[in-house]
Amino acid sequence: MINKKLSLVTLFLFFLISTYLSYTTFAKGGSLILPKTNYKAPQANQNSQVTNDSIASEEKTEECPLNGELFGKTVAQKWAKKRPLGIMVENSTAARPQSGLSSADIVYEAVAEGGITRFLNIYYCQDASYVGPVRSARIYFVKLLQEYGDNPLYAHVGGANTDGPADALGEIDDLGWGLYNDLNQFGVPFPYYWRDYERLPGRITEHTVYTTTTKLWEFAKSKRNLTNTDKKGKAWDVNFEKWKFKDDTNSAERGKLTKISFSFWDSFAKDYSVVWTYEKAINSFKRSNGGSPHIDKNTDKQLESKNVVVVFAKESPANDGYPGGHILYKLTGSGDGLVFLDGNAIEITWNKKTEDSRMKFFDTNGREVSFVRGQIWIEILPVGNEVTY
Repeated sequence: MINKKLSLVTLFLFFLISTYLSYTTFAKGGSLILPKTNYKAPQANQNSQVTNDSIASEEKTEECPLNGELFGKTVAQKWAKKRPLGIMVENSTAARPQSGLSSADIVYEAVAEGGITRFLNIYYCQDASYVGPVRSARIYFVKLLQEYGDNPLYAHVGGANTDGPADALGEIDDLGWGLYNDLNQFGVPFPYYWRDYERLPGRITEHTVYTTTTKLWEFAKSKRNLTNTDKKGKAWDVNFEKWKFKDDTNSAERGKLTKISFSFWDSFAKDYSVVWTYEKAINSFKRSNGGSPHIDKNTDKQLESKNVVVVFAKESPANDGYPGGHILYKLTGSGDGLVFLDGNAIEITWNKKTEDSRMKFFDTNGREVSFVRGQIWIEILPVGNEVTY
């Protein structure tokens, strides 16, 4: 009997130690060891293709509340049962081409550390069968996500957790997200996240974590009881403020803008410079990243967006002792910026009263900008950076 008790105590202690070590790995921005897998999204069969074709042929009458794009009623019925989902995707050169950016309703880009940018993809009205590589949280992305209603879902692999103003994981705890709407890989097991070493052959482990919007929404519903409402029946969008949207301008009335170009940190301009090239015929901007067309591996097509927004924000070092150099962006209050749409450039002032209020954009006459229906890409640049157009 004594030996049996000792065995149970030993097992319990082993469990505690294993849990602690796993948490330590996670807290330092690492990730749990996920199975090596060549997971593939389910292939469409003939019946599902017929369904997809019928959905595509539906009259597009329903407006996506995030970016104004129009869809059929079948798609709208699906998003009405969900809540917005933010996923962190890296942009290091070893991570390219990424997967799933073209399916996001809204994409934010800002430097994560060392001049390397990272994306916060916001999904709600569309699915992405593959998203990644997924990386760690940064505090300013958390603050941006806060404006997407009550308890938006947040998918990431660990995050900044050094004591100080850049403590993203501490901010998540302070918000009460914890193991509720926060979908950190540490608390969300395979198969909701997985490692795919063949997706980007030759990449090191940190560039191999992938997920899918369908699986994450499924996890939120089945494990956290989060759909369009929370456990108390409160809808996510009770306090959500929509932007204004409009249809494409007629071709003859579109502007003559051809290219937008800028970099984030001059010392890293070569690998992280951005060029958006306007194509008047489709009224859309096509993106180049580090001197090459920016491709979505899911589609093998160049990324494009109907709207490109530049937000100039005060950048400062966190000075928290982190070797990589955590940084901060001031994204509350107001500042200057630019909005590019319909082949035109609009000088704007941005305003975000609190962390959970919507960032709004106003032209020089004080009128709120109306975005063209479709994807919106928001570039966060340090104050003083030059944008050429």
